[in-house]
Amino acid sequence: MLSFSRSLLSKAIYKNKRPKRKNKKSVSEKQEYDDIKVVAEEEETEEEEGGFSLKSSASSHTHGVQPLGNLFFSTSSVNSRNTGLGNLHVLSDELVLDILGLLDAPHLGVLATVSKSFYVFSNHEPLWRNLVLDNLKGEFLFNGLWKSTYIAACYPSFGAQRNGFHAGCFTVRDFYSDYLFQSWLCANLEMKPEWLERDNIVRKKGMSVEEFILNFEEPNKPVLLEGCLDNWDALDTWDREYLVKVCGDVQFAVGPVEMKLEDYFRYSDLVREERPLYLFDPKFAEKVPVLGMEYEVPVFFQEDLFSVLGNERPDYRWIIIGPAGSGSSFHIDPNSTSAWNAVIKGSKKWVLFPPDVVPPGVHPSPDGSEVACPVSIIEWFMNFYGATKNWKKRPIECICKAGEVIFVPNGWWHLVINLEESIAITQNYVSRRNLLNVLDFLKRPNASELVSGTRDRVNLHDKFKNAIETSFPGDIDQLVQKAEDKKAQEKKFSFWDSVSDSKVGAFKFTF
Repeated sequence: MLSFSRSLLSKAIYKNKRPKRKNKKSVSEKQEYDDIKVVAEEEETEEEEGGFSLKSSASSHTHGVQPLGNLFFSTSSVNSRNTGLGNLHVLSDELVLDILGLLDAPHLGVLATVSKSFYVFSNHEPLWRNLVLDNLKGEFLFNGLWKSTYIAACYPSFGAQRNGFHAGCFTVRDFYSDYLFQSWLCANLEMKPEWLERDNIVRKKGMSVEEFILNFEEPNKPVLLEGCLDNWDALDTWDREYLVKVCGDVQFAVGPVEMKLEDYFRYSDLVREERPLYLFDPKFAEKVPVLGMEYEVPVFFQEDLFSVLGNERPDYRWIIIGPAGSGSSFHIDPNSTSAWNAVIKGSKKWVLFPPDVVPPGVHPSPDGSEVACPVSIIEWFMNFYGATKNWKKRPIECICKAGEVIFVPNGWWHLVINLEESIAITQNYVSRRNLLNVLDFLKRPNASELVSGTRDRVNLHDKFKNAIETSFPGDIDQLVQKAEDKKAQEKKFSFWDSVSDSKVGAFKFTF
């Protein structure tokens, strides 16, 4: 359970279990996460290990919701959450919100007048966020709260007459709920210094392509590359003003909707939520061709075999824009491809695990088609990051800054969070070092569920293989033979190899 004081989050003690939270992208699995009990102190002190600090811009929870632990410090023993829900008081807060999520805006508005508890639940911002995105798509002007954004768009006269009321200003006393408090807490926590200090990735500058292939691409290891974007026009020109000017009214993919850049920047300036919407558009260069001409693929990644498919190739390049706190939770890049990610503005925290190490708190389905993980990135850091300190195979971590590129090998789990407003370009690609892996992936029995970025998932393997054999006759056979020779060499162990140590000239026995 959570105990919280607005003035300071000084210590965190992992205790008990918090209610299950559901990731909409997971199948049926729900994960349990350790609760955080935050002990309040009156005066600010130096942050201790395990402590959390709020952002300076954070305000108190809009409706006065407090974590359940605070109930034990209250002079009142009443939790108004339980007294105003009728028969629903026996349900978890998650299930209550699932039920309310089936209602439309008018019914939510009516339900908010029933009791204080229903008022709090009916004003839960994620409910209104879903209503905005489902009903208004990208045609809205965010004004700081999702409920008031919806009302302003759908009932402008009501919004003008009742200014402030619909924004959810009414504060309820003695309302305790870990579930409702958690999303506010995740939206307002600062990244802890210890989450940012580990930087154990290999950094390279002025490396040759041959060295990159030998030391990183072939052994499938991440690397951070410096100085290979120096000739990009985008580094000098891609700021807000320029992008809004050249993109005009063009709409970009933002989560489940499409928005103009100007409207998205308005949203990102005002948003204070657990999972900010992330602009992640695979068609940006087709929509605004000048953007595609203001960067070029770094020399290390110019062999891109998916290009043999022409217009039928899966989605492979994206412009990425997001405010601080936005990002991507743990995932493996699509179609068994490798990737590179170049930061143009801002900075990003990366956490990567090798293919054979599933990150803590992450549960992929047996066939790999779905991944259940914490609802937000901050939640993963709060509850699971500390566990990796004692792991034998620790994650690879770094902060990638403007002008730097990170190479993400195929199959690696990775999480990315923007530490400030950031603009980046990323591309997924297939080289000869990874071609056989991709072909094997594309012909899996459940390829129709695993393959992404294309309409024709089932036939992508045959199309790709045939195009490769036409463009590069004999290459696949050579790669297969090379892989078999390597495998045989690894298994081969002669008698003298087993009993002698050539480095010291002594003998040893191997059993």
